[in-house]
Amino acid sequence: MKNNSLLFQSNKSGTCLYLLLIALLLFGISCKKEVPTYDATGAFEAEDVIISAQGQGEILGLNIEEGATLNAGQVVGYIDSTQLVLKKQQLEAQIAALLGKKPNVPVQLSALEAQLESAEHERSRIQKMVQGDAATPKQLDDINAQIKVIQKQINAQRTSLNTTNSSISKEATPLRIQIEQIEDQLAKCRIINPLKGTVLTKYAMAYEIASPGKPLYQIADLSSMILRVYISGNQLSQIKLNQNVTVKSDDGKGGFYKDQGTVTWINDKAEFTPKTIQTKDERANLVYAVKIKVKNDGRYKIGMYGEIQL
Repeated sequence: MKNNSLLFQSNKSGTCLYLLLIALLLFGISCKKEVPTYDATGAFEAEDVIISAQGQGEILGLNIEEGATLNAGQVVGYIDSTQLVLKKQQLEAQIAALLGKKPNVPVQLSALEAQLESAEHERSRIQKMVQGDAATPKQLDDINAQIKVIQKQINAQRTSLNTTNSSISKEATPLRIQIEQIEDQLAKCRIINPLKGTVLTKYAMAYEIASPGKPLYQIADLSSMILRVYISGNQLSQIKLNQNVTVKSDDGKGGFYKDQGTVTWINDKAEFTPKTIQTKDERANLVYAVKIKVKNDGRYKIGMYGEIQL
């Protein structure tokens, strides 16, 4: 009976040992699967642009929503431009009134030109009379002198009229420049989206007052993302610009999704590890920031964590 008891205890111990070994093996396999292999970690970010107002006035419309995709050159809103339009009309009226004062050179010279034509006709008649001894040479000299006087009067009058016209045209030039300035301001009252991307944040609403430089919305092209990671000094020699690296992100199923990225920037100055690192000792280490550009099919989000393998 005692031998049977010892045998039972021995079998029981062997079974426990066997189960313990299996448990340790499964635990080791489980831990091996869960331990990530990476060279650096960081978070995804986008190269965003803040679009600001260029005009002054009430926002009559701002047809954007956060998360919406906008095309480059798309008109997304308007700023009230009533006063600018009225100012332009005023300047145009001033130019029209000013140009209306310009003398009509042909009309102003028509009387003198008629006199010149009559004098030249008279000279032809006197020349024939002189040839027939019906007139004296003095009469011919007098008519020639008269013609010269009329010609000088015409030249002087033409010069004076052209000077007046030129002066009036120069006075109109500043007004035309003001109109061009207003047209530029009118163009800036149209809120035009400058680049294709997704609206991240909307800062202004319709009926608010806009002023030059007032932020309206924030936009970013999410077709490609930037993974900013931090590497240690001894890893710096392993990475270079335009190098292809493997980018890993959580696939939501306990595994990792792998993609290819390209190194676009390496900081030439070391910095302390960002505060997102939990332990104080790790934050005290000096690291180098690196940007990895990755094509995005919608999988990556701003702030999402990622890893790289060199």
